[in-house]
Amino acid sequence: MKKALITGVCGQDGTYLTEHLLGLGYQVFGLVRKSPFSNQYSAKWMMKQLWKDRITFLYGDMRDEASLRSAIRKAWPDEIYNLAGQVYVPLSWEMPEHTFDVNVGGLSRLLKIVEQIKSDARVYQASSSEMYGNHEGACDDKTPMAPTSPYGISKYASHRLVGLYRQRGLYVVAGILFNHESPRRGHEMVTRKIARHVAEWFHGSEKPLQLGNMLSRRDWGFAGEYVKAMHKMLQQTESDDYVVGTGVSHSVEDFLYEAAAVASIAPEWVAKHVETDPRLTRTQEIHSMRANNEKIRRVLGWEPQVDFKQLVKMMVDAEIENIKNDELNKETEVEA
Repeated sequence: MKKALITGVCGQDGTYLTEHLLGLGYQVFGLVRKSPFSNQYSAKWMMKQLWKDRITFLYGDMRDEASLRSAIRKAWPDEIYNLAGQVYVPLSWEMPEHTFDVNVGGLSRLLKIVEQIKSDARVYQASSSEMYGNHEGACDDKTPMAPTSPYGISKYASHRLVGLYRQRGLYVVAGILFNHESPRRGHEMVTRKIARHVAEWFHGSEKPLQLGNMLSRRDWGFAGEYVKAMHKMLQQTESDDYVVGTGVSHSVEDFLYEAAAVASIAPEWVAKHVETDPRLTRTQEIHSMRANNEKIRRVLGWEPQVDFKQLVKMMVDAEIENIKNDELNKETEVEA
């Protein structure tokens, strides 16, 4: 039985990857900084419905070398998936030192420990399309990178570490993932924000939705598929880097109106209930992102199955159901 250690196990990608690896028969260890029962996908969701006793949680912090070393010794993994990180771009402007300590320092500690005590482990690093900055056209793994935020720069530095340690003999790969979403996406992300707000409109709210630059374009795919690409990368004879994306971009405005269509809300009504807030526009905004996924299709045989419309519907439907369940739970509590 193969063993895998996942950092960032309680995040969107970590939960989907855990499910995938358990389905493949892996023994999974998840690195957590605090009890998983306090996470948004806690006992109510992860433990009771999905994982139960099928995953072993290990305490550790990407900023603490001793805890990482202890976790690796306990798990003694065949594969390590480094999904932990400070991932929110606006926060990286407010806390650049924290962003670098977790994203760059965390990976450097991890790779140093692997080289010292478990050099046969295969390591996956979560790189990001934010490394490209404002590039015209589709991006592949050879496209020049010019990040425009502390977060993007931290991911670029980590990406270079992958190549450096690969030259030293470690099996380490980087997945350059373009935007990938799901009903498990963090609430601070614009896609989850829109899906939730549209669901509230569906349930009778008339509260305005405030957005930043609605013309920004992103290559949006389904996170549940992207984690399968991560696994495929670590099964190859030679380690390499791969771009993961759909190859198609849409604007924030596209996402909004598609979400409204899922909820049967008229475009005219949406237009009256959306406000543009300049404070929500990113510093040094990236205007357009799109992946060139030719390599991963050709080499790994991976290609996305969930298209943009299906993704938006999945997210909005989930939020409509979440609100419905929240209301039912409130009614139950009142009756009790």
